Amino acid sequence: MANVLKGKKIVLGITGSIAAYKACYLIRGLIKRGAEVQVVITPAGKEFITPITLSALTSKPVISDFFAQRDGTWHSHVDLGLWADAMLVAPATASTIGKMANGIADNMLVTTYLSAKAPVFVAPAMDLDMYAHPSTQQNLDKLRSYGNHIIEPGTGELASHLVGKGRMEEPENIIKHLERYFASKEGDLAGKTILITTGPTYEKIDPVRFIGNYSSGKMGFALADECASRGAKVILVSGPVLLQTRYPMYRRVDVESAEEMFQAATSAFPETDAAILCAAVADYTPAYVADEKIKREQTGDMTLSLKATRDIAAALGEQKAGFVERKVLVGFALETQNEQQNATDKLRRKNLDFIVLNSLNDKGAGFRCDTNKITIIDAEGRTEYPLKPKTEVAGDIVDRLVEVMNKVN
Repeated sequence: MANVLKGKKIVLGITGSIAAYKACYLIRGLIKRGAEVQVVITPAGKEFITPITLSALTSKPVISDFFAQRDGTWHSHVDLGLWADAMLVAPATASTIGKMANGIADNMLVTTYLSAKAPVFVAPAMDLDMYAHPSTQQNLDKLRSYGNHIIEPGTGELASHLVGKGRMEEPENIIKHLERYFASKEGDLAGKTILITTGPTYEKIDPVRFIGNYSSGKMGFALADECASRGAKVILVSGPVLLQTRYPMYRRVDVESAEEMFQAATSAFPETDAAILCAAVADYTPAYVADEKIKREQTGDMTLSLKATRDIAAALGEQKAGFVERKVLVGFALETQNEQQNATDKLRRKNLDFIVLNSLNDKGAGFRCDTNKITIIDAEGRTEYPLKPKTEVAGDIVDRLVEVMNKVN
């Protein structure tokens, strides 16, 4: 996954909230990702966490006052505001939010905010009644109107509306917001829209039974997160799985059957730059679906009549040829025999740019595993990769995707 925070300069503003202790986890997480952190703390913030602790974590003196206490050195809020690639105020109390919204520059944190040229992220922290008060909501709306990003708990994305919760979002999720922002501006897929299909499909026999497969969706979700981390707008079409993405998706469409996935994928494809077809789509579906549960006592042995489902990869391959702007199409092949031959044939027949082959014969690869072992095949040959976590496999696949997209555009 792209490390978009590496080398970024972050001003972390800490205010007088009980959640100030979470700043330690924020600092550790940001530094772990390669960011440089400068803490600016309000006088009230120092009542909840000591500057010595924060300085030890950042390896920088903590700034609180306009002048250094010992030698009278002036702390320039203007220079600090220009230095930063982003300013994050976490936790942000109702008092500080009000000052930021109304330009009350009576401490170092707010003067730095008013001087900042970089994007500003604000993570509110207060009790629910204070948070729900009309004055607090009005101040938050003001901050939004100024272009600030309000990080509210439980949203999973940059918040644009109220969720009615006052507690500060968890540090790891706050960091995700920053990663998402910088990825959208700087990632090698910034400005691109990627369609990803994932998971199994369920083909109904009756109201309680279906034909399905063992796909967990893990590979597709890893690909979705990898593309999003690089700035792409991801349209994720997922079969029935119990998974959530780490990054917010541009659009998520949950489907059940092969036909539903066909409709969702073919409808979305025209607005995309590329598609990765990772789903384990059923090749056949019952020709007849019973309206009521089929009773064993009524039927005894049962024979199912199956009909072929519509081929998503083949349909998108045909669509692809009709667009003026070149689209990239990536397929998957899970094989148990004649792996290379079958995958190469599929690559050609379905007009794919490359295909990702994995085999159930490889231990630790395929369905339900957290690891995978793949071979990428294109018209020029094949590249084999060792067994590795699916998150890393996703990086290999998206690296190849970026290479192909750069060649065709």
